[in-house]
Amino acid sequence: MRTGIRLACDVGKARIGIARSDPMGVLAVPLEAIKAGDDSPLRVRDVAEEYDALEIVVGLPITMSGERGPAAEYTLAWVELLADVTDIPIRLHDERLTTVQAQRGLHEAGRTIKSSRSVIDSASAVVLLQTCLDSERSSGHPVGIEVRRDS
Repeated sequence: MRTGIRLACDVGKARIGIARSDPMGVLAVPLEAIKAGDDSPLRVRDVAEEYDALEIVVGLPITMSGERGPAAEYTLAWVELLADVTDIPIRLHDERLTTVQAQRGLHEAGRTIKSSRSVIDSASAVVLLQTCLDSERSSGHPVGIEVRRDS
């Protein structure tokens, strides 16, 4: 098992939720949600550097039928921008149902959808990252698809 802090991003058109792991890669915790926009890859890079992140996991919103729809294409374009501003390894991981799981957890904690808007993106990033950490711990291998940079 690799040790080091991992970051996860749940990319949306309005906000990007960010979560991080503990240094041992056992537990994911929410960090923040930042406004999506032209400077969001720079902000994610800065957060990753602040925590000396081992890697950045980005949720790829594949449709339930396994296709890449508009949300996935938007995310892939955003990941290209992130890859242009950092040398930290980036992995894409299927994020189907992470928002649903995050909403369910917030609802069980007594939060309404309206009162959860400000935290749902980082909560979704937590679900994504925790899934990745658990999978890596059980398999012994990094999960997802590594983003290859152009030379």
